[in-house]
Amino acid sequence: MSKKLLLLFVWLSSACAAFSQKIQSPSEFLGYHLGDQFTYHYRIVEYFKYVAQTSKNVKLVKYGTTNEGRPLMAMFIASDENIGRLEEIRQNNLRLAGMNSSNGSSSSTTASTATTPVIIWLSYNVHGNEPSSSEAAMQTLYDMVDPANTHTKAWLKNTVVVIDPCLNPDGRDRYVNFYNSVKGTSPDANPSAREHSEPWPGGRVNHYYFDLNRDWAWQTQKETQARVALFSQWLPQIHVDFHEQGYNSPYYFAPAAEPFHKDITAWQKEFQTIIGKNNAKYFDQQGWLYFTKQEFDLLYPSYGDTYPTYNGAIGMTYEQGGIGAGLAIVTRMGDTLKLSDRIAHHLSNGLSTIETGSAYAQKAINEFKKYYENSRTNPPGEYKAYIIKNDNADKIAALAKVLDRNGIQYGFGLKSSTIGYNYTNGKTQAFSIGQNDMVITAYQPKSVLLNVLLEPKTIVADSITYDITAWALPYAYGLNAYGVKEPLKPVTTGLTPIKAVPVNSTNAYAYVCAWQSVEDVKFLAALLKEDIKVRYSEVPFEVGDKKFEAGSLIIAKAGNDRNDFNLFISRLAASYNRSLEPLASGFVDKGSDLGSDHIKYMVPPKIMLVAGEGVSYEAMGEIWHFFEQQIGYPVTQVKYSDLNRVKLSDFDIAIFPDGRYADFPSDKLLSWVHDGGKLIALENAVALLADRKGLDISKKKEDKGGPKNHPADDKVYENREREATSSSVPGAIYKLDLDNTHPLGFGLRKYYYALKLNDEIYEPLGDSGWNVGTIKKDNWVEGFVGRKSKEKLKDGMLLGVQKSGRGSVVYIVDDPLFRSFWENGKLLFSNAVFMVQ
Repeated sequence: MSKKLLLLFVWLSSACAAFSQKIQSPSEFLGYHLGDQFTYHYRIVEYFKYVAQTSKNVKLVKYGTTNEGRPLMAMFIASDENIGRLEEIRQNNLRLAGMNSSNGSSSSTTASTATTPVIIWLSYNVHGNEPSSSEAAMQTLYDMVDPANTHTKAWLKNTVVVIDPCLNPDGRDRYVNFYNSVKGTSPDANPSAREHSEPWPGGRVNHYYFDLNRDWAWQTQKETQARVALFSQWLPQIHVDFHEQGYNSPYYFAPAAEPFHKDITAWQKEFQTIIGKNNAKYFDQQGWLYFTKQEFDLLYPSYGDTYPTYNGAIGMTYEQGGIGAGLAIVTRMGDTLKLSDRIAHHLSNGLSTIETGSAYAQKAINEFKKYYENSRTNPPGEYKAYIIKNDNADKIAALAKVLDRNGIQYGFGLKSSTIGYNYTNGKTQAFSIGQNDMVITAYQPKSVLLNVLLEPKTIVADSITYDITAWALPYAYGLNAYGVKEPLKPVTTGLTPIKAVPVNSTNAYAYVCAWQSVEDVKFLAALLKEDIKVRYSEVPFEVGDKKFEAGSLIIAKAGNDRNDFNLFISRLAASYNRSLEPLASGFVDKGSDLGSDHIKYMVPPKIMLVAGEGVSYEAMGEIWHFFEQQIGYPVTQVKYSDLNRVKLSDFDIAIFPDGRYADFPSDKLLSWVHDGGKLIALENAVALLADRKGLDISKKKEDKGGPKNHPADDKVYENREREATSSSVPGAIYKLDLDNTHPLGFGLRKYYYALKLNDEIYEPLGDSGWNVGTIKKDNWVEGFVGRKSKEKLKDGMLLGVQKSGRGSVVYIVDDPLFRSFWENGKLLFSNAVFMVQ
């Protein structure tokens, strides 16, 4: 045998041995049995990398990183025949949906269904303190690639399985680090033990304390943006989101509870039941408890079950009891729930779902194709087109970004007249479509998701629901919109960015910038960080044919003593795409001259954001994220428990997010306000200020003339949950009358859409305050509101400002930054920070 042939033989033998070698199980690789301890995220990553190097049936994809730099990854698992043609399978699947990766749409007639594998996507650990699922993900991966496992080998003949082992690595490691730092040599199963009580903020949320399982549609967080981008490149037929719930609860799996959104198809409901029955078969064999059709509904569009559902998949949530359970805990039933039990339950349902998907692969593919064909040719919903009026280019651009991320097509260029439902007044009326108005046709692949996100009234079939019941994007963005029943198509597709007009002046007296969007707030923040002195006008003014609204930013040469003033301002404006109007003089034609006391100097505020125990971590995180990631302005986080030792005079503004604050407000805090500080109170912080000495705010008294409570003898026990909803407001939209001449309302219309999560409402402020946002008797717009709450929510104040000595208190009753998708509230909140004095 020649030397070359010998070397080739040795190489081939080594290669074959490598592919045929035994793949280590997670327990073998990690050095401990799964369930004996929690696995750090980096070790999960190492195991997935190990399998990727060892198995020929997988492909590992790193699709992003977290805020703290941890990798996000997904493992694609397929048969010998399919692993090499994953890209072909992906492209064919998009063609089934009438889309392709190059232009977002194409005919589905060229797509093959006969040999197309069903794509099953398993997502784990979106909530960091629900950690058993990432452990189960490793075992599921092993079972799917184990050469000796004949069952999984058979399933892979007509499936591609995708495993994302940890959607929230930062939250997971926060929980695991906590648990490992307090556990003893053996777990303490007593529920009172310290290891079962996480410190603030807990591991549920990501770095900025956002719940990533509420962010699928809005995609405000970098983890979600990266994950949904990958998800949308594949569009699986089946998606499972693995969770944990309270440790006393048995396991939950599909079918889901009512309410279902009306656009969910009969097949999507039917296949949930088919999958659920197969899951139940294995649970029954083991004697494990479970429940279905309760609590977890399919309505709110931004969950890990609903979002895939509105994208044509069978989307499901699986919930194992286990939050706070640690490695072991004694349940209310007296049983000891171990981590190993939780892993076993998730593993069983993961494999059972793959088995069912394989058994119904052809049916799932055919129904998937049918779903998208119907979307393109017979879209759901009352309206066949939506027109978004372009009276705020920055808000239109922000909306376009969300539509792009969700694969929803839109365009411009249509000039016409038609009849449509006016979102602003709730009437059907004639209107004109301008060439710059956004036109969204319902005849497109993502028509279901489009309808869910834009429909002006969401039908809530059952009042017992898990989350908010109103979210229509025109209200969330504060944009005028119309729903049109006739088919309309734009002339051009996509958004052409509007570039700011360059500043040509070389010797301006001052520059004026509009104040009407978050983009203007970003520019202001940049100016202040560059030590540029900024003023703003409290009243409208005119110079020549130019009109400037109240709130307009004024950057005058006076006080900004730098030789490159004009060049620097023009370059900074260009970098933020802001159009500036140069003024040659401080003399104006109408309104107040630039030296008037109606032109206010803006002191760069030093801001304290209250955090820590007692504070809603999600509400605090929204504000933190807004300052740090959206407008780029510094904010100092201060623990509420440290407030008594903090030198409050170091700060100009104190922001108190929603929370339960003990001994609030303190005399020290009120003295600071009286001496010139500004207190911004949000949600329950407002409630805690009510009826406090020195403040003029009080809760609205109940209307004794309203409907009487039902007599106790009319109460029926089985209706107790539904009766409780009579005082419930699980996220409804109200239209506030807004005094936009007040600094809190600058840049906004004479109305403001608030997302109400409760029925809190306050008496109008007296002479020492301003009632900036109020509601009358008919201000409800959409979303479920219980009958008692609807009676209560009228004739009261929801946005107000009160002077207190030389300082002020800003009352914001409802969250203006809700999950960071409520774009309508960001300028309002910025006004509270920068404009109100």
